Formats: sequence, C-alpha cells, structure tokens
Amino acid sequence: MAVTEGEGATGEVPGRSGRREGPEGSGRPGVELRPARPEDAAAVARIWHAGWSDGHLGHVPAALLAVRTPESFALRAPRRVDDTVVAVVAGRIAGFVMVVDDEVEQVYVAADHRGTGVAPALLAEAERVVAAKGHRRAWLAVVDGNARARRFYERNGWRDEGLFEYLAASDSGPIRVPCHRYVKPVTSPGAGLPGARLPGAGLPGAGLPGTGLPGAGLPGVIAPE
Repeated sequence: MAVTEGEGATGEVPGRSGRREGPEGSGRPGVELRPARPEDAAAVARIWHAGWSDGHLGHVPAALLAVRTPESFALRAPRRVDDTVVAVVAGRIAGFVMVVDDEVEQVYVAADHRGTGVAPALLAEAERVVAAKGHRRAWLAVVDGNARARRFYERNGWRDEGLFEYLAASDSGPIRVPCHRYVKPVTSPGAGLPGARLPGAGLPGAGLPGTGLPGAGLPGVIAPE
C-alpha cells in the first residue's frame, strides 16, 4: 500500500537511467531523484519501517502488525531495489517510492524531511513512471484510518474510489486490510501526438488497478504492506 507521510502528510523502469536534480528533476531545489542502488537498501528499510508504523498502528489487523517487524523490512528492501526511486537531500536518502506496473505501491519520507516538498516530488515521479510504462491511470491503496495520507493524495489530485479489502501478503497467507483505492489519470510520454497509442489500450483489463490478490504490494502513504 502507499502511505505518504507528512506533507502536512519490477524490473527496469523507463526513464530512470539518469540523475535529475532540483527544478529540472524533482521540481524541488536540493532534491535529487534517482534509481535506488543496492547500498541504499538499509536506509530505505529504516524509512519504510518508521513510516509504515506511523501510518498503520491502530489501523491494520494485529496479525499484520506482528509480521511487519524491522527485520521484515530489512529483508524486503534489498529485493525491491529495481522498483525503487529514492529522493536524496544533502547526500542522504530522504524518502523513496516503489512502483509496480500501474500501482504506486510505496511512498515514504523520513520524519525529518516531512513537510519539505520531498513527498510531492516522489509522488510526481511515481506518476511519471506509471505513465512511462504505458498506463493511463495510476492507483494506490491507503489504509482506512490514515486520514493524513488521504488528505495528502487528495490535495495532489487523486480521487477516492471507495473502500475495498487489500490482501497483504504474509508467510501464513494473505491478511485482509480495509483500504481506500485512490486513482489518478496520468499522461504517457507522446500522448496526444499524431499516431500516438498507449500500449495495451483497448485490451480487456488494460490499465485497471490491481485487485488485491495475494502477493500484490500495498502502497506506502500509504499501503498496508
């Protein structure tokens, strides 16, 4: 699930090969967005665990809390490097976003960078990545009780499609988590140009949000995952 904190709250991703800084890349002076590297995994895991706890304590089943330990995030972060873009401020990782297909799966910002513009920069990057993959709409899931994250997404143009049950993966089987599904139209590179066509457009199921099947990721600002 996606949980973006504090703005008041797989595989290779197209367009992530270069560094982008300040106004040209992130739109925020001093914020660099770049693909994650293996050596970033420890910092990502720390931010992920802290942000997940902030956004989910009291809002998800006890069974999910029991398995989302610091060790679990330390194991998961290295496996997700290829899905991850990090925000770097003054040489340190300030937050990250994970995108899988059309889902903005995780969005987290370190506590000392909340409210500084890092979160909207990461969210805009996630939307760009979804569009670059050829999707016309991005989606994410936010746990029902995380009002701060929901306000953040709504301020940034996301629309609440209502409640659904997300199946969060665990070793003992999926755990049902009440979430809100948020969606936003995104513009694919080249869209609107003569002859431009989105991959998969018009095919059954193209661009539809995930259904919360076992193993599907939950967003981070957020997602129950």
